Amino acid sequence: MLIPYSALQQLPADTLNNLIREYLLTQVEDGGFDALSDDMLQTAIARCRDALRKGELVVEYGEEDESIAIRSRDRVVGQQPG
Repeated sequence: MLIPYSALQQLPADTLNNLIREYLLTQVEDGGFDALSDDMLQTAIARCRDALRKGELVVEYGEEDESIAIRSRDRVVGQQPG
């Protein structure tokens, strides 16, 4: 299930920032970033928020395992049956 951006805006700022940080750290591990300094992290968080607002990234809640993660919209749409 996809969580609408409007619902994300109602979360405490720290909660959304932590979710974004977790997403960014998976990108570091996958080779998407070489390393993240504090300045780079703040810039990456802002870019991720913008991508969420634009719908390029989405927050997906997995009901089976009660997980939540940020994913590329293309990746999520491509996986859904239809």
